[in-house]
Amino acid sequence: MLDQIVPALTGIGQSAPVQADATIRSRPAAASDASSDFGSMLSRMTTDAIDTLKNAEAVSIAGIRDKASVQQVVESVMAAEQSLQTAVAVRDKVVAAYLEISRMAI
Repeated sequence: MLDQIVPALTGIGQSAPVQADATIRSRPAAASDASSDFGSMLSRMTTDAIDTLKNAEAVSIAGIRDKASVQQVVESVMAAEQSLQTAVAVRDKVVAAYLEISRMAI
């Protein structure tokens, strides 16, 4: 969504502010498309996290073989740790939401 807002904002103060205004008015349709795509966003986040973990593993192995610097190894492992912490936090929120929904009276 940010990549759509930034071009609209760059038109402000230039000769075509009407074009930016028309772009901003079309946001509600785009927002409804994004909300129906929550499953694909979670799938994409999962794939990205797995790729980050695989990359950290590959860089760590390259570091053991003296083909990657210590800095590269640390950066990739830190990125993998951040991805893993994010995945755990999302999982915890989903479990908490499920438990709260299961406690609701019908």
